[in-house]
Amino acid sequence: MAKPVATHSPDFFSNLFAPVRHFGERIADFFSPTSDASSAEGQYEINLELPGVSEDDITVDVHDGRLTISGEKRSEHEETGKSYFFSERSYGSFQRVFHLPDDSVADKIDAHFKKGVLTIIIPRTAPKPEEARQIKVKAGD
Repeated sequence: MAKPVATHSPDFFSNLFAPVRHFGERIADFFSPTSDASSAEGQYEINLELPGVSEDDITVDVHDGRLTISGEKRSEHEETGKSYFFSERSYGSFQRVFHLPDDSVADKIDAHFKKGVLTIIIPRTAPKPEEARQIKVKAGD
């Protein structure tokens, strides 16, 4: 009994990769940059990883005790080879909102962007020393 011969239409390979072809675009639509936050004497620091994002595409706003970082990621990738050509472009916006602690100095927040990492420095007010006070003990009924 002869084995059937597989025949492929010219669009076979195009259709094979169709489900993953625009995967990068879908990820970019949901791009949420990873971040870390730390506290040191006199300041808080937030770092956001923003690979593929240009400094001009980042906005940092402070309003009502919230720090909002937003922007847009634009990525293009092109690959050529012997018998194929592949090109991807992914775009997507992102937004992260952080609630500022009560001891933050909002009007002195500073932001720096270097090698795909956004660093935000949030100065803190000096903590007020707790004053000791004596509480009078009252007689019960």
